[in-house]
Amino acid sequence: MIRQLFYGDNLHVLRESLPDEHVDLIYLDPPFNSKRDYNILFKSPKGEPANAQITAFKDSWHWGDQTARELNEITKQPNTQVTAMVTAMLNLL
Repeated sequence: MIRQLFYGDNLHVLRESLPDEHVDLIYLDPPFNSKRDYNILFKSPKGEPANAQITAFKDSWHWGDQTARELNEITKQPNTQVTAMVTAMLNLL
């Protein structure tokens, strides 16, 4: 899988598409927690701007059930240095 680009949720791609210890770079865009909503703007069939749009995603982080599940999963991983770092950050907060 040299020079292959994946599009989507990086956690899902890492778990489902790649073997362990295989990733050199993960690029995340847009910036995390920009507190903005990002919309998809549509054009008319003739290419002219249209008023239609939908929310693609909201980039506002908050602690929720999913966050708690991910933290629980991280703390059970074999990489104890990551677990120690995340635990220390949580204790700091």
